[in-house]
Amino acid sequence: MAESGAKDPIIIKKYANRRLYHTGTSSYVTLEDLAQMVRAGEDFVVTDAKTGEEITRSVLTQIIFEQENKGQFLLPIAFLRQLIQFYGDHMQALVPRYLEMSLTRFMSDQDKLREQMAKGFGGTAFNPAAAFSKQAMSAMDEQVRNNMAMFEEAMRAFTFPGFPAAKPGEKENGPDKKKG
Repeated sequence: MAESGAKDPIIIKKYANRRLYHTGTSSYVTLEDLAQMVRAGEDFVVTDAKTGEEITRSVLTQIIFEQENKGQFLLPIAFLRQLIQFYGDHMQALVPRYLEMSLTRFMSDQDKLREQMAKGFGGTAFNPAAAFSKQAMSAMDEQVRNNMAMFEEAMRAFTFPGFPAAKPGEKENGPDKKKG
């Protein structure tokens, strides 16, 4: 159900011949068109034209697969392996929410990260061959630390067995620095 003032998602129907039909424009669209819609922030739902089953997740996954096959690598191999390891694991239910929270946080901080990257590369366009500056790496490290802290807080809220509220030798907000 859409929030008040929010637009209802666009309905895309997928037919048996694998064609995608945009009901808002009464035209066929491609996976690339759907990728552009995602980049533009347009919300859509994909349904199987015959059964009415929602298949948005599989179509979005297919878009990612197509982008990766075009050589636009976004997902490192180690990440893909780690992600696969979570299927069937007792932590599987937490991974989607954690990834969603992390990417939401990353997206909200992207302007700050872009600014740091531009400063780190002397105001020029991103050059993959160039070494990261300390400033750019520091901004990325900070983002990772923030994401991990957010995940640990979420885990503590659930207090799962094997994930204590605080590890031995740690205070609620971090390692005990008064050892000795």
